[in-house]
Amino acid sequence: MSPRAAGVVLIAVSAASFGAMAVFARLAYDDGADVTAVLFLRFAIAAPLMALLMRLRGLAWPRGRLLAGLAAMGGLGYVGQSLSFFTALTKASASLVALLLYAYPAIVTVLSVLVLGERLTRPRVAALGVALAGAVLTIGPELSGEPLGVVLGASAAVIYSAYILVGSRLTPRSGALPASAVIMAAAAAVYAVVVAVQRPAFPATAGSWAAVVAIALVSTVVAITTFFAGMARLGPTDASTLSTLEPVVTVVLAALVLDERLSAAQLVGGLLILAAVVVLARAPLDRAAAPVAP
Repeated sequence: MSPRAAGVVLIAVSAASFGAMAVFARLAYDDGADVTAVLFLRFAIAAPLMALLMRLRGLAWPRGRLLAGLAAMGGLGYVGQSLSFFTALTKASASLVALLLYAYPAIVTVLSVLVLGERLTRPRVAALGVALAGAVLTIGPELSGEPLGVVLGASAAVIYSAYILVGSRLTPRSGALPASAVIMAAAAAVYAVVVAVQRPAFPATAGSWAAVVAIALVSTVVAITTFFAGMARLGPTDASTLSTLEPVVTVVLAALVLDERLSAAQLVGGLLILAAVVVLARAPLDRAAAPVAP
């Protein structure tokens, strides 16, 4: 398998893992857990597991400025993005917040050109446009919310875009596994402080705990590690575009697990995103802007 094909597969796995998180979270919330508790447990479970994987594989922890940069990605970037996103959900409809968040592939593309000097080929521009159109159809039309919800949703997209761009520079220097381990540990530390202040509602049933563990293992360890590994092979623009598979997975799983209705527009949106994936998978890698494989 070529590095590009491997990158596409890794980002697809990451998108599927992230996409499942909304369903796992809904199951946890239905059994009494709140947002802060779920986010804290997500990283508190994932971080020790990543440390164990690091030890088993004999990998060295990043040091110096690299360590500080990765810690900032977790403690500031990931925490800031997740708090903005989940707070926005209390101030605006889920569809509006999701649409604002999924502006991040376009933001990443523009910043990659301006800051990182990436070149935009016609297939990449076409794939981005098709993927964004598919995301709009997949997420749905129920758009309503307070101004604060709009600001927070847009902030989540901007923060996540910066997180991806910084990660595209730091991950090749540390490797996907060490980078993910530091990010999760930093996020866990910040959320531990938040939990100490807020005293949130933790899961109360076995089913709720199972959902939280699934979030930690599938939607955190697998999702973050495979994203960084895939981005190291594809670059931030293509990785972000392929990540629009996430809402497709969410919608399909919600229909299967939560009995939510799947509309014709959502099916069309899913097909458009899959078409964008095919275009990117077949597009040749621009060597002038090729990422460095770890």
